[in-house]
Amino acid sequence: MNPGNPGNFLLSLIATFSLVSPGILVPTTHASDQSLGAVSFANSGSPAAQADFLTGLAQLHNFQYPQAAEAFQRAESRDSNFAMAYWGEAMTYNHAVWQQQDLPAARAALAKLGATPGARAAKAGTPREKAYLHAVEILYGEGDKNDRDRRYALAMEQLHATYPDDIDATCFYALALLGTSHAGRDVPTYMRAAALMEEAFEQHPQHPGAAHYLIHSVDDSVHAPLGLRAANAYSKIAPDSPHALHMTSHIFLALGMWDDVVAANEAALGIVKQKMQARNQAASPVGCGHPITWLAYGYLQQGRFADARRLVENCGEEVRKNRPERATGADLLDYDTTSAGSFSAMRTRYLVDSGDWSGLVTDLEVNVAGIVAAEFTRDFADAYGAVRHGRIDTAVKAVKRANDSGQRFIAAAIAAGVPAESPMRRVPMIERDQLNGLLLVRRGKTAGGLALLAKAAAAEKEIPMEFGPPSLDKPANELLGEVLLEYGRARDGRTAFEAAQVLAPGRGQSLIGLSACARVLKDSELAQSVDARLAKVGLREALAGKTK
Repeated sequence: MNPGNPGNFLLSLIATFSLVSPGILVPTTHASDQSLGAVSFANSGSPAAQADFLTGLAQLHNFQYPQAAEAFQRAESRDSNFAMAYWGEAMTYNHAVWQQQDLPAARAALAKLGATPGARAAKAGTPREKAYLHAVEILYGEGDKNDRDRRYALAMEQLHATYPDDIDATCFYALALLGTSHAGRDVPTYMRAAALMEEAFEQHPQHPGAAHYLIHSVDDSVHAPLGLRAANAYSKIAPDSPHALHMTSHIFLALGMWDDVVAANEAALGIVKQKMQARNQAASPVGCGHPITWLAYGYLQQGRFADARRLVENCGEEVRKNRPERATGADLLDYDTTSAGSFSAMRTRYLVDSGDWSGLVTDLEVNVAGIVAAEFTRDFADAYGAVRHGRIDTAVKAVKRANDSGQRFIAAAIAAGVPAESPMRRVPMIERDQLNGLLLVRRGKTAGGLALLAKAAAAEKEIPMEFGPPSLDKPANELLGEVLLEYGRARDGRTAFEAAQVLAPGRGQSLIGLSACARVLKDSELAQSVDARLAKVGLREALAGKTK
C-alpha cells in the first residue's frame, strides 16, 4: 500500500542545510542507522549536529519522546547555538493527543538556549526558525494549558500558511489541532487535521508524521476506513519505531481486524525486546503498558484466552515488583501511565470478555491501592462478576464499593481539571448505572433495571469517540442487548447489538448476541452474515470451552 520505495527506510538522505556564514545556506547530507522514516528540515545548525537533529525530528514524529529528547540534546552538545535543537527538545515535552505536558521540563529546555524569548529568537538563523520558536514560546508561555494549546494551534496555522511547502509545519499544525480537543474527540476539529494529513501523506508517503497524524485523525469506528492505507504503510515507513508498529493497530482495532491488531502489537513488542537485549536488559518480559493492553484485547477477540491470561499474569507480576508506584494528578486516571492501571484494565477485560470467573485471574492478589483508575476498574470487575452470577448478598456490597471508587475517580478527575464532558468523567457514571441496573434485574425489578441499562446505553452513544478498546469495560449497548435477549425481547436486543457494532465494529461478544437474536427472529440471512464474520476468529468456540 505504500507508494514510496519499500526498500529504503533509513532516516532520510534528503538534503538538509547548514548555515556556514551569515545568510548562506548550503546543503549537507546525513543518514541514520535507524529506520524511522524520511525527514528533512532546512536549518541553520552546524553540519556536526545534523544527524542527531534529524534523528530527533523523526523520533518526535513517531512519539518516541524520550529517544527524541536524547537526540536533540546530542545536537545541542554539538552546536550550543543551534536554536532548532532546543526547539526540538522542548517539543518532546508536549504530548498533544494524550493531553499531557511537562511544562517545567519544556521551559528548562528553552532556557538553555537563552534566558528570554527575545534572546532565544536572536539565535534563530532564519525567519522560518523564528516562527517555529515563536510558536513554541506560546505553547509554553503564560496562561492555562487549554488556552495555550488554542493559541499555539493558531500560531502553527500561520506558520503553515507562510510556508505551505514545509511538510513539518503542516504536520505540526495538524497535531496542534488535535491537541485542542480537550474534552475528547471533537469530530470537526479532527476532520480538519485529517484533511491536512491526507494531502500531506499523498505528497510525502515516507514521512513519519504524515502517516502517523493521519491515523490519529481518523482512528475511530466511523472514520477509520480513511486511515487504512496509512496504517498499512506506517509500519514500513518506520519499522524501527515500536510506537509506529503499534500505531497501525489504531485503525485495525477500529475496523475489527483482530489478526492485524495482534500482529501489529506483537511486532511492536518484538522491537522493544530487541532494544532491551541490545542494552542487556532482557532479564524480564515486558509486562505492562499500552501495546500490551491492546495485544491482550486482540487475543480476547481472537478467542486466545490462554495467551491473554498470560499477559495479565505477567503484568500482575510487574505490579508486585514495582509497588509502591508513584503517580500524581492525571496519571492516576490514565490506565496506560501506571503498571497498576494497565493490570487492572487487562484483568477486567479478561474477566468480562472471557467469562472465566472461576480461574486464576479472578483471584490474582495484586495491590493497586492509591491508583484511582486501577481501584475503580478492579471494583467494577468484581461487582459485575458477582451480579452476573446472581450472588446477590456479595453483589450488593461489591456494587457499593464500585460506586464509591467511581466517585473517588470522578473527584480526582475534577481535581486534575478534566472537563465535565470528557469520557474520563462520564464513564464511571455510566458504569454505575450498568451495575445498579443489572443488580435490579437480578433482584426481580426487571423494568427498573432495564430502564437504567437503557439509560447507560443511550449515554454510551453520546461519549466522544476514542481510539482503542471500548471506553466502557462492558459496552453498554452490548450489555443491554444481552439482558433483553435473556428476557425474550430479541427484536429490541437486535437493535442494541447493532448499535454496539457501530461503536465497536467486529467485537465478537456483540456479534454472538446479534447471531442469537437473528436465530430467535428466524432471520437466516442476518444469522449467516454474522456467523461468517465470527468464523474468522475463534471467539465463539473459546467461549464454548474450546480455547485456542
